[in-house]
Amino acid sequence: MNRKNISKDTLQIGTRGSPCVQDESMGAVSMNQTGLERTNLSEVCYANDMVELLQVQSRSPFEIHHILTGLEKTPEITVDAELYLPEGTGPFGCVIALHGSMGWASHHQDHVNGWLDAGLAVCKVNSFLSRSIDSTVDDQLSVTHAMMLVDAFRIRSLLEQDPRIGKIGISGWSLGGTVALYSAWSPITDILGTPFDAHLPFYPAAHLRPEIQEWSNSPILILHGDADDWTPLHFVESLLPQLPNATLHVYQGGQHSFDSELDYTHLPKAVHLKKRTARIDTKGNMSGELFLGIRLPLNQRWQRRWVIRILRIRGAHVEGNPAARSDAMLRGKEFFIRQLCQ
Repeated sequence: MNRKNISKDTLQIGTRGSPCVQDESMGAVSMNQTGLERTNLSEVCYANDMVELLQVQSRSPFEIHHILTGLEKTPEITVDAELYLPEGTGPFGCVIALHGSMGWASHHQDHVNGWLDAGLAVCKVNSFLSRSIDSTVDDQLSVTHAMMLVDAFRIRSLLEQDPRIGKIGISGWSLGGTVALYSAWSPITDILGTPFDAHLPFYPAAHLRPEIQEWSNSPILILHGDADDWTPLHFVESLLPQLPNATLHVYQGGQHSFDSELDYTHLPKAVHLKKRTARIDTKGNMSGELFLGIRLPLNQRWQRRWVIRILRIRGAHVEGNPAARSDAMLRGKEFFIRQLCQ
């Protein structure tokens, strides 16, 4: 299939050392993740679809505070992504997808395959791999939602220049779900770029409480389980009144990663959330209440690490739920078809 590449001035496409190869057992693309040499403008096949390997210049702000108060002072980073295109000429509705704290998982790819089958393009952002990180389950401070927010918007800015791409939505799981949710907050879009056309967060950590309660009017569908002890449902429920166009669908008995096929598993080092929220004031400063009304700043990495050690907020569970998984696969796909293809 012939594909036109967009400007070399705004996009680098290439391979990581060795070419991508099709993994027929999983229907996914595997690649050598140790090589970092890149060739220019290469295309590879993914089943009946096309895959283009993208790069954008992004940044690594530790927290949303740094996006709001001085993004240009944060470290620069080159971020890789994979753009999957369905058959046809487009323009295609496109989903920017972001992984969770354990990186890319098989159930993420199951959703991606469903979106591709529906005629959507999908761009998987490799926020961890680009920063030489495999997982943040044990250390949520190594790659943060703020870093992934910048990555997502930089990818969006690139894709919106591509004539094959139409409306652009965003989705993510857990950590990536947090990004998919807070990418709708207006102070973020004012700085990072064009609002997304639709948001599909899976079990996000919805613990951030901005004093500026201004959000995009783009539709948000949040899928969450009521038994989640990693990113509890009550945070979403209490944030919901702020959101002008959001729907919450709750799976009874659903644990974290309910849309996976995982057995019930305890992750003893996972940093979980209980009841405490983090405030973002009108000047972009972040803080949290520790004890007896005492608020502590949460802008810097050392402050966040100190609070985690004091509160000892470790340990969470994951488990797949067949009924919830089946419903979420269909519900998420139908949401994106409605919002991005019509």
